[in-house]
Order: sequence, then structure tokens, then C-alpha cells
Amino acid sequence: MKNRRRIYEGKAKILYEGPEPGTLIQFFKDDATAFNKKKHEVVDGKGVLNNRISEHIFNHLNRMGIPTHFIRRLNMREQLIKEVEIIPLEVVVRNVAAGSLAKRLGIEEGTVLPRSIIEFYY
Repeated sequence: MKNRRRIYEGKAKILYEGPEPGTLIQFFKDDATAFNKKKHEVVDGKGVLNNRISEHIFNHLNRMGIPTHFIRRLNMREQLIKEVEIIPLEVVVRNVAAGSLAKRLGIEEGTVLPRSIIEFYY
């Protein structure tokens, strides 16, 4: 990450200027947050896992003919991506009650949910 110009840093990723115009390097962090960033931990390997999951999903979408920003995985933590205007949408899939969901529903953290809950944030 030396000599790279940081474009953006969020709770899970850092974007750096890419090697070619119109490209960025996306770095996946090990940070985990909850309760609107009031709770913060570092989870070793989270960024590596998120990078691989992201690569898998975007390769699948591209094979189905759905264009994405993904170009290729560079290493265990980074992807080369196209610079695009993002849609500020967050999708959260929950299989276990934790964090804000447990608090909102008034159920104990760690409770396995009978079915997945999918939440969309815009």
C-alpha cells in the first residue's frame, strides 16, 4: 500500500487510486463494527474472507451477463475494480441474532433464527 493515493476509507474497505485511469484498488479490512460503529473489533482474516466472497459473487454475476465493477482479485486482500458511481445500498443477511437485530427484536444474542433475515439499507 506504499505510495498509493487513498481515495476513500469506510468501515470494511479502503479504496486506492488504481494503476490505470478509471481503475481503483479495493483493500478489504479486518475491522468489524456494530451498533453504528459504537462497537469495534479486529477479526483476523475477515478481510481475506470478504475478498474471496466478493470475488465469487461478482464472477458469478459477470458469467450471468450482469456487468459489475470487478476486474480481478490481485491478492488475498485486494481487488482491481472499475471506478464507478456507487449505489449506496447495503444488504445485510442475518442467520443468528446479534447486534442491532437482537436489540430491536428483544431476543438474546446468539439465537439461531428460524430463517434468514435480509435487510436493505439505503
